[in-house]
Amino acid sequence: MIENYQAVIIGGGPAGAVAALMLARAGWSVAVVEKAGFPRRKVCGEFVSATAMPLLRDLGVAESFLRLAGPEVRQVGLFVNDSILTSDMPRADTGGEGAGGWGRALGREHLDTLLLRHAAEAGATVWQPWTAAALDREGGRHVCRIVARDKQDVATLRAPVVILAHGSWDPGSLPTQTVRHVRRPSDLFAFKAHFRDARLPAGLMPLLVFPGGYGGMVHTDGDRLSLSCCIRRKDLDRCRRARPQAGAAEAVFEHIRSSCRGVREALADARLDGAWLSVGPIRPVLHARGLAGTFLIGNAAGEAHPIIAEGITMALHSARLLCDLLIGRQQEAWEGRALPSIARAYAAGWRRNFSSRLYAGSLFATLARTTTGADAVAAALKRFPAMLTAGARWSGKIKPVLSRGVTS
Repeated sequence: MIENYQAVIIGGGPAGAVAALMLARAGWSVAVVEKAGFPRRKVCGEFVSATAMPLLRDLGVAESFLRLAGPEVRQVGLFVNDSILTSDMPRADTGGEGAGGWGRALGREHLDTLLLRHAAEAGATVWQPWTAAALDREGGRHVCRIVARDKQDVATLRAPVVILAHGSWDPGSLPTQTVRHVRRPSDLFAFKAHFRDARLPAGLMPLLVFPGGYGGMVHTDGDRLSLSCCIRRKDLDRCRRARPQAGAAEAVFEHIRSSCRGVREALADARLDGAWLSVGPIRPVLHARGLAGTFLIGNAAGEAHPIIAEGITMALHSARLLCDLLIGRQQEAWEGRALPSIARAYAAGWRRNFSSRLYAGSLFATLARTTTGADAVAAALKRFPAMLTAGARWSGKIKPVLSRGVTS
């Protein structure tokens, strides 16, 4: 089976679905290849910054998002040792009715399904659950070979443009996907769970700092609380040795509760809703460029440390940055003539909009993972709690992404 498109998108998460939706609405023939069946749970902090609301509104999904999502996040906090510190979340000027000035959280089982459904309704062809097994270039076009989950069916998709939105954590056979790395004590492993009947005040999103790692909590959809965290390999090993009868996630959770009064109080009477999820190792970094004529978006392009809670928002905006360029020169893109200049403009736009988030995330994560750094930050914030608000600004919570007007 051979099918021809003008764009093939590998990955149907937030970045891939937004790219498919934008291109399909602009008249492109688009294929989306997604290996997982939806709805699916995923290790993710679930927070979407207010700066994404204008994009969701333009895509026609804001109303559905707001109806499903948790409460507006109007406060940021820091829970470290016995300290519980809070400050106001800076308000973003998002414009428009119903957009609000604060971010909200929505589980990936809902967000991903919502966005991919809108892409399909706009005309994108969704191959799900199919896996991209190989990507080559023949006769000036990309050839992507895909395999159905049951391995009974195979297909070949041909297109001048390929967009890689496969994330950065899962290994795969494509040249841009993760390969197995040498084990390092500093490798980060991520865990996530939902809870019900939590005592955390609605609208508060605290950063959790504990020995060897960091995390966050936020109220999400369905009156649930989402807790996600990252911990270094060597500290994960210590947790498991200290609690040999517990699973890895439960051992980390007990470590967090014993280290962090704010978590103990917020989850004193809470009950686990569903199983713990885990993934790793994760290595937040600016990733390599795509192959000639291909483009990386979402976590595949670059990944800030989860400590700043900007992963989903960066994924959404990276898709828009790229698609604005492709749509602006779509006839040339279809013919392959404009792709090198579009790639240069996209790379420049990505760095201009997101490099500061990578730097802020690396700085905050370094401070959080060391006892001396965490204690120093806590001491400073006790004297100047408004620094929490400033930290939210530095991480990009109110900074608009410059997409329109970018030229190639």
